[in-house]
Amino acid sequence: MTAGKDISADLAILAVDDEQDFLDSVRRGLITSGFKNIFLYSDPRDAVTFLEKGGRADIALLDISMPWMKGTELLKYIKEVDPSIECVMVTAINEARSAVDCLKAGAYDYLVKPLVRDDLLAAIQRIAEKRKVMGVLGRSESGRLPGIRSEVFKAIVTGSEAMFRILQEAELHARSDVPVLITGESGTGKELLARAIHMASPRVRSPFLSVNMAALTGNLFDAEFFGHTRGAFTGAEKDRIGYLEATHRGTLFLDEIGDLPLEVQGKLLRVLQEGEFIKLGTSKTMKVDVRFIAATNADIDHLMAKGDFRKDLYFRLKVARIHLPPLRERREDIPLLIGDFLKGGQDGSGGVEVEEDALSLLMDYDYPGNVRELRSILQASVNLSQGRRLKLRFLPDYVRKSRKTAPKPVLSDGRPVISLSETEKSHIVRVYNETGCNKMKTARLLGIGLNTLRRKLAAYGID
Repeated sequence: MTAGKDISADLAILAVDDEQDFLDSVRRGLITSGFKNIFLYSDPRDAVTFLEKGGRADIALLDISMPWMKGTELLKYIKEVDPSIECVMVTAINEARSAVDCLKAGAYDYLVKPLVRDDLLAAIQRIAEKRKVMGVLGRSESGRLPGIRSEVFKAIVTGSEAMFRILQEAELHARSDVPVLITGESGTGKELLARAIHMASPRVRSPFLSVNMAALTGNLFDAEFFGHTRGAFTGAEKDRIGYLEATHRGTLFLDEIGDLPLEVQGKLLRVLQEGEFIKLGTSKTMKVDVRFIAATNADIDHLMAKGDFRKDLYFRLKVARIHLPPLRERREDIPLLIGDFLKGGQDGSGGVEVEEDALSLLMDYDYPGNVRELRSILQASVNLSQGRRLKLRFLPDYVRKSRKTAPKPVLSDGRPVISLSETEKSHIVRVYNETGCNKMKTARLLGIGLNTLRRKLAAYGID
């Protein structure tokens, strides 16, 4: 494997290891593969000095165990100095737990000594592909991502800055064919995002197929993914087209990929690597052009540490990785989602208004089932309200009982402590009323953005 067409030889590679023989081996392997910008340091403190003086690095190869400074400390420093530098940790066999911790801290990959040249080049290849797709995450010099252009992503309801950035990155991924791994709790909208990526991609006119991977075990995986001919096995009474053939030139969404049994993960890996398969009952290899998007609510790092998920499959799937935050971490989306869910009423004839105390409780609830649970709560509550105003009493018992009843704190003189959020609300509402409910003027007087004001007023139940 050489740099050539696959890997950009212009990538600047920094390697830090206290073993000089290891560094010499890395130098030989990289030079042989066509790389020219190579910086090697046996003392991590010298690597810090190199970066402090403006030294450029696209990829950093870091030993975990070094004197003077641990590899984990150097990883943290590098990510603070320049988050765009992709770090690959080098470990001994007995340091797997430390390597997983490094992945959680921002490392892109880890390799085990003795280092195999092809493994190193494969890791660099994946990083090069990621950088090509993202344009180093598509950031401009100001650090901002370009605006969302696709109507598909604009249609996703959110007022969260974190979600907005996620949608910006997803739109960039949609323009390519790289596999995408979407993680997040159940109900956060992983399939919705996967469909949006497909709809915004050049494959939009081809099929999108969602498959529950948890249900596929043993021979069932072969029959469902590869398809079969009549008589291929007992019960195969007619030819069947498999998922791969059915989504040729389209997108295959692998839902709950973390639950795919270990014994069939290798079969999926081969399809990802080679882009071909053999239908059951035949010996002919079929080529297939499929874009893969996978999703899971499981902790993949934990599964890999336990040996329940193949590391090579993980890295094939996560060329692009997107994590969807739970609804409780983006509460500013709750009133927007409520408004979107209720805008048509239960029969499409008109919206349902939510009373202030009901909205307040809906804003405070933690939603373990996330957006899906919010939708279910609203559907049940609207049924009870019979399309009228949605009052507190129409919310499910478990939601009403979730309200925290702790007594409000008081000052030494007995006066109640007013929270910052309550003070802010009171001030914003007062200024808003004094301007004659003029949002533009209110935002200017408060020194905040108009969209920020709109989100806050919506959270207060004020149109």
